[in-house]
Amino acid sequence: MAFLGAGAGAAAEQGVLDRVKAGGHLVIAHRESSIPFSYFDAERHPVGYAMDLCLRIAEAVRKKIGLKDLPIDYLAVGPVDRMTVIEQGKADLECGSTTNNADRRQHVAFTVPHFIVGARMLVRADNPASSLDDLNGKTVVSTHGTTPLKVIDQLNHQHLLNLKIVEAPDHQQALDKVLKGEADAFVMDDVLLYGLIANQPRPADWKVVGKFLTTEPLAIMLPKGDAAFKQVVDEEMKRLIYSREIYAIYERWFMRPIPPHGTSLNLPVSYLLKDFWKYPTDQVPF
Repeated sequence: MAFLGAGAGAAAEQGVLDRVKAGGHLVIAHRESSIPFSYFDAERHPVGYAMDLCLRIAEAVRKKIGLKDLPIDYLAVGPVDRMTVIEQGKADLECGSTTNNADRRQHVAFTVPHFIVGARMLVRADNPASSLDDLNGKTVVSTHGTTPLKVIDQLNHQHLLNLKIVEAPDHQQALDKVLKGEADAFVMDDVLLYGLIANQPRPADWKVVGKFLTTEPLAIMLPKGDAAFKQVVDEEMKRLIYSREIYAIYERWFMRPIPPHGTSLNLPVSYLLKDFWKYPTDQVPF
């Protein structure tokens, strides 16, 4: 497994397929703690649901350009720089838990969503709060640069909730603030919250509460304006869906024990995602 050395940045103006065919590496950006989408396992290897999908895409790229082997570099990114590395040509695919929305589509492209999620609240099990209204005047944390952070800020102003909103640089540090009593709730995509809970020493100490504050399609990011590369990515995602291979990949990460602690999230494919996959497209109404 190679980590970022020579890669996309050296030839950002060249199409990904041409660059890789000429001997360049495919660069996959991944997250550190977006369980189960993309995160480090105990050996600090990037693993996860989105990573498995990206490796399928990498294989499709290899076949498309006729290479015997396709060298891959891995680049760890966070909420702040994940879009920048794609815009600047430092990575070719961002494989994590990023929402495809109109603002981001001005700067990057997305393929077919691999998950549809909603933001909810993580609190300690002994916290009686079950809605945002119950947190009036309390401290709420979310992760810097994420859609849930923007939404909670908007709701705070619209509904005069008097929340004190603090930011954390990543999901784990946001959870730590609730653990230490520095925040009363952590607002984030519910699947990520379940992933964090599953990897706590005592999962029963935590719960996810409240109605969905958002409905968001998560998708792999790729460079804007590279039509040839995007066609390969989109075609592979649609093949995975139509062949139902994606369901086996989904089951591996959401229905079975996953690293590093061998805990299962037990989250079946939602009806919303199943409906979306009937006619898979990168076009989303958000």
